[in-house]
Amino acid sequence: MSGSAPARSALALVDCPTGLAGNMLLAALFDLGLPLAAVQQPLAALGLEGAYRLRLEERRSGGLRGQHLEVELLEAAPAHRLWRELRLQIAAAPLEPELQQRVLAVFEQLAEAEGAVHGHGADQVHFHEVGAVDALVDVVGVCAGLLHFGVEQLVCTPPPAGHGQVRTAHGLLPLPVPAVLELAQRRGIPLASSEGFPPGELTTPTGMALMAALATRFAQAPPLRPRAVGIGLGSRALDRPNLLRLVLADGAEEGAGATRWEPLLQQQAQIDDASAEDLAFLQEQLRAAGALEVYSQPVQMKKGRPGTLITVLAPPELAEPLRQVWWQQGSSLGVREQLLQRWALPRQQLDLQTPWGAVRLKRSQRPDGSWISKPEADDLMELARIHQLPLAELRRRVLARLDAGADGPDGAP
Repeated sequence: MSGSAPARSALALVDCPTGLAGNMLLAALFDLGLPLAAVQQPLAALGLEGAYRLRLEERRSGGLRGQHLEVELLEAAPAHRLWRELRLQIAAAPLEPELQQRVLAVFEQLAEAEGAVHGHGADQVHFHEVGAVDALVDVVGVCAGLLHFGVEQLVCTPPPAGHGQVRTAHGLLPLPVPAVLELAQRRGIPLASSEGFPPGELTTPTGMALMAALATRFAQAPPLRPRAVGIGLGSRALDRPNLLRLVLADGAEEGAGATRWEPLLQQQAQIDDASAEDLAFLQEQLRAAGALEVYSQPVQMKKGRPGTLITVLAPPELAEPLRQVWWQQGSSLGVREQLLQRWALPRQQLDLQTPWGAVRLKRSQRPDGSWISKPEADDLMELARIHQLPLAELRRRVLARLDAGADGPDGAP
């Protein structure tokens, strides 16, 4: 163990350089000091007491220590189990509501992915490996462990999925297995390269489903102050340490005006066969679909033709809805995507009551404590028309009123 159980931490990082698996995640939680009872009690509520044994031991992988977990079955597991049957079993168990919700969410992700790759509805999915007791132990244990440590924000680095082939209940499958690819596609999860790894499975469907349902974002580690580190080891021997690190941490920036790190999706396409009206409508629809920013730039394309580069910045989870707008309203045959990182000041929106009417403002506080304030242009233009005032003059008066303290940060006069 890496020491006594740490205090609760709202931020955690899953660093998975050699892939994701449910037993590795659970082993890392045990290495952090998760009590066995935190896992055994909800499993008993599911009727699994006496059906398994947890074989947890400290091992070495590539010279580095960590915990290795194996779930030993003490009773014969069913050959298969329909998702609708497993869902009823979980829903009927006397579990804590938040734990029950998370466990159902993980299996729902997996059922939908398996249904998609096999061409039928989620309720008809036959869970083979996933429906067995060991998968229930992994899913329930990881969900219970993250709740035990009070994790609210979970960042997961892009996992490598593996290459080659693997033998499963469905026969010999290519790697990454179809369910892993389907989960990555559905959630917009970036997969790290498996180049340089020996052939084999690195990320399992259960491990991917856990992170697809529980991770708040997939990106490289944000700035953080590590408080405790748990190490879960994989079973395969690789040419490097086969491990997963679960880091409980504090954000690196705290207090008023603290900047925050955010992942950001960028989509781009160059268009030379659309009218100005078509381009304006495309950009309007991209904004309506949730894009944070949409802007255009003139570019010179092949054969010397003038064109327009449309760029979209958006939260990564909106990748698929935005793609649908590109396909429906745009004329480009492709859209480039990449994940970016940005630092952002915390911001707030307030309503300022002025002698000319209500004005919405966006405010951000710099790290030095000073404020940036920007009145909403649409509100200013409307009030300028009503009161026959120059727009610049009205903006100056509104900001002067704000600086004078006539209105507090929460918008109350």
